[in-house]
Amino acid sequence: MTYRIAGIDPTAFAALWAMGAVELAAAGARRVSADADRGFPCRISLEDARAGEELMLVHHVHHDVAGPYRSAFAIFVREDPVQAIYEDCCPPCFAGRTLSLRGFDGGGALAEARLAAPGDADAAIRALLSDPAIAYINAHNAAAGCFAARIERDGQ
Repeated sequence: MTYRIAGIDPTAFAALWAMGAVELAAAGARRVSADADRGFPCRISLEDARAGEELMLVHHVHHDVAGPYRSAFAIFVREDPVQAIYEDCCPPCFAGRTLSLRGFDGGGALAEARLAAPGDADAAIRALLSDPAIAYINAHNAAAGCFAARIERDGQ
């Protein structure tokens, strides 16, 4: 089973960088500065920002489906990141983190979920995608609950 993990499309966030604090607040966003080399994962580049790097903290609907499983949470994004794409391997922002992997069917309903301990994400992803009822997986950092990335079968 091959899979693909892509960062979020950066175009949705580009206009935020020209806004002031009042406009950002009205848009549900704010500028933050990373105070450590870990803990500020950009959801576009799928890498942690470095200490001192400026990011945008934004409200993001990551599971935009009709029904009870629609979901949103705060995420960090860099200003001009390259959108990451990983095939058959996990991005750097998964390393060292316990992940909540939520497998959804084609209609956006939760079909199965599991936790993946640090270093176990690849095996857990492959196990979930071996079930034909699962169309895609949303990965979340288990501790904070924030969206990490969407995982799809390669070719979808």
